[in-house]
Amino acid sequence: MLLFLDTANLDEIKEIAAWGVLGGITTNPSLVVREHQDFKKLVKDICKIVDGPVSAEVTATETEQMLVQGRDIATWAENVVVKCPLTPAGLAATKALSKDGIKVNVTLCFSVNQAILAAQAGATFVSPFVGRLDDINEDGCALVEQIVEVFHIQGFDTNVLAASLRGPQHVTRCALAGADCATMPYKCSSNWSVIRSPIPDCRSSSKIGTQPKHKPWQARARSRRRIRVQNKRQAKNEVFAWLRKVRWNQQKFRAQAGLSSLTAICLSSTMA
Repeated sequence: MLLFLDTANLDEIKEIAAWGVLGGITTNPSLVVREHQDFKKLVKDICKIVDGPVSAEVTATETEQMLVQGRDIATWAENVVVKCPLTPAGLAATKALSKDGIKVNVTLCFSVNQAILAAQAGATFVSPFVGRLDDINEDGCALVEQIVEVFHIQGFDTNVLAASLRGPQHVTRCALAGADCATMPYKCSSNWSVIRSPIPDCRSSSKIGTQPKHKPWQARARSRRRIRVQNKRQAKNEVFAWLRKVRWNQQKFRAQAGLSSLTAICLSSTMA
């Protein structure tokens, strides 16, 4: 599974590319706007950094306009991929562009049927949105698995590009599902939890045998445990005090009962 970065920021791309694991880039109009740069120049600069596919999305909503933009984008670099939305107009544009030998990434896929439509239109990539489906209480990774299985059964050549990934678990599940590519934001790619061992590093301590300082939540947990222990001890003490009081009252009652019996016997013997 190729690992793509979903960004248009050159610094982020250079950082992850330096790891030697970056397989490609996906962009969208929102990401491009954030960079405050010329769209064409920015895409060309990205294509110089990354050897793999670089998706650049059309902004038009009608088929003819998509074709004009798509054919222009395809001339910017050899590894650029035209990105079209999964709409009727987008599917028509995908069909025409693919006939011209232009690679197309069909985005905004939310079902197996939509993925089949993209494959039939000749898409090179189809991008199911995992995180967006999770947001509405659906299983996005399960959709990726279903699309991969259907494409295998039907013999489609379209690559499944899992998109809208939110964390390391999404990456793992999409890899297990058989996705061809997975694109994720910079924060997810650079997240230490992806590449760092979960075992604490004690070597950073100034002295041998010194443990790292506890985190605030650990201190709060210890405090709660101390309070629970103190409460248990206090409860036990209260129970023991109550039992002692009960026993003392029982002894007092028995003593009074014995004294009353003795007095009754003395009075009866006197009267006799």
